[in-house]
Amino acid sequence: MNPSYGANLEISQCIAASPICRPKSSIFEPRSCVPKLQGFSTKVVPLCKDLHAKSNRERSITFSVSASASQVDTAADEPSSLTYKDAGVDIDAGSELVRRIAKMAPGIGGFGGLFPLGDSYLVAGTDGVGTKLKLAFETGIHDTIGIDLVAMSVNDIVTSGAKPLFFLDYFATSRLDVDLAEKVIKGIVDGCQQSDCALLGGETAEMPDFYAEGEYDLSGFAVGIVKKDSVIDGKSIKVGDVLIGLPSSGVHSNGFSLVRRVLKQSGLSLKDQLPGETITLGEALIAPTVIYVKQVLDIISKGGVKGIAHITGGGFTDNIPRVFPKGLGAIIYEDSWAVPPVFKWIQKAGRIEDGEMMRTFNMGIGMVLVVSPEAADRILGEVQKTGIAYRIGEVVKGDGVSYS
Repeated sequence: MNPSYGANLEISQCIAASPICRPKSSIFEPRSCVPKLQGFSTKVVPLCKDLHAKSNRERSITFSVSASASQVDTAADEPSSLTYKDAGVDIDAGSELVRRIAKMAPGIGGFGGLFPLGDSYLVAGTDGVGTKLKLAFETGIHDTIGIDLVAMSVNDIVTSGAKPLFFLDYFATSRLDVDLAEKVIKGIVDGCQQSDCALLGGETAEMPDFYAEGEYDLSGFAVGIVKKDSVIDGKSIKVGDVLIGLPSSGVHSNGFSLVRRVLKQSGLSLKDQLPGETITLGEALIAPTVIYVKQVLDIISKGGVKGIAHITGGGFTDNIPRVFPKGLGAIIYEDSWAVPPVFKWIQKAGRIEDGEMMRTFNMGIGMVLVVSPEAADRILGEVQKTGIAYRIGEVVKGDGVSYS
C-alpha cells in the first residue's frame, strides 16, 4: 500500500489479474477439516462472536444446496450467468477512472489517504453504503444501516494501523422524516461506539424532488492517526508470509446491485426464507458490516502484522494484491473457511461464475491480515480465544490471486 498524501478518493483500485482456479474442488464446499463457525446468531446471517464493496469475473463451480433451493427459478430463457456489469456496475470503468485520477494526484490508491502531521500521519477515508440502502427502504430496517456507513470508512483506515479519531456523516433526502433520520443516526452512533471514535458532526440536506419519497442517501468520512514508524504499508511483505482471514457477517456493503438483480431473477422476496436456513433473505442481506477496528488494532499491537486488506468491492481478486509489493501474489486455500449460505444462494440463483463472485463479494472474509510465519500461530491462537480467524493462504512470487 502506498501512502497517499492529500485527499483520499474512495474508488476501488482494480488490479488486472484474474484468479487462477483449479477445477478439482470448490471454495463453496469446504472439506471436513474446516472448523465449524461458532457464536452465530439465528436471527441474522452468520455473525462472528465478539466481532462486530468496491466492484467481479470468470470461473464456474458446482456445489450442493438444500432441497429448498428448488425455489430458485431456472427457466431456460434466463441468462446463463449474471455479472456485476449486467447489474449496471462496470468495475473496469471505475478502474480506468482511478488510473486517470492517479495521474493528477499521484499516490492515490491505498485504502486510506495519509497526511503527514509531525511524527504521525492523519489517515482519512470516505465511503457510502451503496444500493444496500434499497434493502433498508424495502425492509423498513433503518437502525443498522448507519453501522454499515461507519464500517466502510473506519475499516479502510485501520488497514494502515490507524486508530479512528472521529467520523462525519452526510444525510440527504427530499423531505426530512425526523423519526426515520433518528433511526439512521442511531446506527451511526452505534458504529462510532464499536470503532471507539467520536461522531464529530455531519450534514443533513433536505432537497425537494431530488430523491424518491421515503428514500435518502448516506455518505461518511473518517479520520484516524498512526505514528509514522508504526504505519502498516505492506513494504516488508515477502514470500512465505501468511494470510489470516477474519469472518464477515455476510455481504456487508458491496455488490448489492448484483444481489438485487439476483433476487429479482429468483422470484423470491426479502420476506422469503433463505433456502436451507432459518432466516429470511432480508435478514441475511441487511446484516450490518462487521467493524474490525478494535480487534485489528489489538492484533497489530502484539506485532507481526505486515499488511492488511479490507475485502470490499473487488473482493479477494482486487483487494488483496493492493497491499503487496510488486512481484508478489497470493495463493488462497479453498477449503480454509466456511462460506456463509447467503453467498451460495446468490451464486446458485444468479448462476454466477466463481471469478465473478470472488471479484464482487467478500465470500465470508471481511478483512485479511498478512503476517510473518513466526507470528501466525500466535495471532491465530489469540484470536480464537474471543472469536474466529482462519489461515486462508500465503504469499508467493507472481501477481494476483490464485486458488489451491
